[in-house]
Amino acid sequence: MARDPRYDILFEPVQIGPVRTKNRFYQVPHCNGMGYRDATALATMRAVKAEGGWGVVCTEQVEIHPSGDIAPFIELRNWDEQDVPMLARIADAVHAHDALAGLQLAHNGMNAPNLYSREIPMGPQDLPVFSIFNDPVQARAMDKEDIRNLRRWHRNGALRAKRAGYDIVYVYAGKLFGGAMFFLSRRFNNRSDEYGGSLENRARLLKELIEETKDAVGGTCGVACRISVDELLGEDGLHAAEARDIISHLAELPDLWDVNIANFPA
Repeated sequence: MARDPRYDILFEPVQIGPVRTKNRFYQVPHCNGMGYRDATALATMRAVKAEGGWGVVCTEQVEIHPSGDIAPFIELRNWDEQDVPMLARIADAVHAHDALAGLQLAHNGMNAPNLYSREIPMGPQDLPVFSIFNDPVQARAMDKEDIRNLRRWHRNGALRAKRAGYDIVYVYAGKLFGGAMFFLSRRFNNRSDEYGGSLENRARLLKELIEETKDAVGGTCGVACRISVDELLGEDGLHAAEARDIISHLAELPDLWDVNIANFPA
């Protein structure tokens, strides 16, 4: 049976920075509860998606450092070199079926109670962690050294993703999991330095992470930015008009914008 020509566009390739998809079927990052604990099952599941015809198959959010640990939830980890073989197994499984593999770097920021790592959580200001279970844990405000460390961890995570064979590397600022979103949101960021106040200042960390990721891997990997465009709280939270301004401000920095709503029930 001939394909309805209305759908031809879905089968056209798309250029994402230095890489090219075979079609427009794009599986965005999503968690599934397997993570670092069940890497073989996770690689098999992603391979099934690639075998089914998806042009791009992405991982879930992948923790880049023990200070962004959201245990008891099971996520992939990209903490250090020992995680590279596991991450490569997933990328190889996707590549076996002629799809591109994407990896979403994440530091969970104030969403991370660090119940496993026992690290002190960090965020733009001193506040209780914003975790699903409302854990009674206090996050401390990040100083300039903390921000420099985060940027270094993120860059190192991007380089490990490249070595593991991924084609697309994500910078994550969404759903109040990606730590950079806490800096974007006025609810959580009342800083008076260059990382707080104006929209340009609140977007500074995200801008730095995108620029440094492109510098690290941009010659061989596409760089995507995932961002939540509305918390559905009106002007009390990050909202659509402000998100448009953020995306306009950062404009062509990433090779791809991946946008969503911050509220899970939505």
